[in-house]
Amino acid sequence: MSITDKSVLAARNREIIAHIQAHPNVQRVPTRNIDAYVCRNFLDDAECQLLVEKIDRDARPSTLLSSTDDTEFRTSSSTDFNRQEPAIDAIEEKITRFMGIAKENGETIQGQRYEVGQQFKPHNDWFYENQDYWKTEKTQGGQRIWTAMVFLNDAQVGGATRFKRLGKMFHAEKGKLLCWNNLTSEGDPNEWSLHQGMKVRKGVKYIITKWFRELPWTPGGQPSQY
Repeated sequence: MSITDKSVLAARNREIIAHIQAHPNVQRVPTRNIDAYVCRNFLDDAECQLLVEKIDRDARPSTLLSSTDDTEFRTSSSTDFNRQEPAIDAIEEKITRFMGIAKENGETIQGQRYEVGQQFKPHNDWFYENQDYWKTEKTQGGQRIWTAMVFLNDAQVGGATRFKRLGKMFHAEKGKLLCWNNLTSEGDPNEWSLHQGMKVRKGVKYIITKWFRELPWTPGGQPSQY
């Protein structure tokens, strides 16, 4: 489910993992089933506040690449950032340097807002080859290989990011980055990366997400829907 030789993807992932692990403030999530890391205080208060304000200003209903009859599957709001803005580009660069992946392979960061009762049910970030959208996505950078997420506030109750199959939950902590490899060590989509944004019970949850592709992302100037 990629357009790059699996051995090439596997070798590149080993390089990415080594780069991430070289950071002094990084903790590996203790599991053998997925490459996942946490870095606390990745963004400072001012950066988080800037992003929260932009999310509130430009939020739209979140969408999905493939249709579903479940109207409660994804109920959050999303914001498509403009990486041409210097402050946004600086944050883009910061995430890209941390990940050690070519900047051109990264999608523009997307902001998400979850209000009380809102959620994103279990899903994978990697693309399914048997879905209609793959015909387009494979020409626009191919498979999503890594995901980087940053929590922008920690005032809400509920809303954890849950990896059910791993038995892991990551709670909001302002400025904390969580990243994971969407592929296995062999370069295949990793089913263990299934995750969800649990319902917020009190307050509002804000995060940003940046997906990285196997090849340069070429969307014709249009942001990904999800």
